[in-house]
Amino acid sequence: MSQAMAESVNLESLLSAFSRFAVHGDAHASGRELNGKNWAKLCKDCKIIDGKNVNGTDVDIVFSKVKQKSSRVINFDEFQQALKELAPQRFKGKSREEAITAIYQLAQAAEPSKVGVTKSLKAGAVDRLTDTSLYTGSHKERFDESGRGRGREGREDIVSNSGYVGAYKSEGTYDAKLKADK
Repeated sequence: MSQAMAESVNLESLLSAFSRFAVHGDAHASGRELNGKNWAKLCKDCKIIDGKNVNGTDVDIVFSKVKQKSSRVINFDEFQQALKELAPQRFKGKSREEAITAIYQLAQAAEPSKVGVTKSLKAGAVDRLTDTSLYTGSHKERFDESGRGRGREGREDIVSNSGYVGAYKSEGTYDAKLKADK
C-alpha cells in the first residue's frame, strides 16, 4: 500500500471520528462542524489530553487559534490543523511527521464515551404502576383497551348541549314521535 493511499484511508476514518463527535449531544448538528465543547471531549476521549504534555487549556488555546475569528465552530480542515498543532506537543521526541501520524491514529479510532450517563431502570413496581390494564376507578376511563390515552375525553365530562336532560334515554325521538302522530 502506498503512502498516499494510507493517508487517504486515515483521512476517511479521521473524518468519520470528526463526524461522530460533531453530532454528539446535538440532535440538530450536521456533522460538518465541531464546537469547542465537543473538540475538548474528542481530545479527552482520544487520550490526546494526557495531563503531562497536553492539558485542557492547551486544547482550548489551539481551538481558538485555528477557528475563524467570528466563528464558534471548526470545520474538518481546521480540525486537521488543530491536530497538527497539538502533535509535536503531545509526542515530544518524535519527528513532526511521526507525531502527526500518531495523533491521527489516536483520533481516528475514537468514539464519544458515555461516562456518568444514568441508565434507565425498569423494576417490577414500575411495570405494575405503568400498566394501564390494571388501572381501576376513574383512572381506568382515561385509557382505551390498547393502553393509549383518550386525551380530553378521558379527563373531563364533556357536556352535551342538545337540550335534553342527562338521564333521558330517548334523545332524538321527539321529532319521529310528532311525525307519527300526524
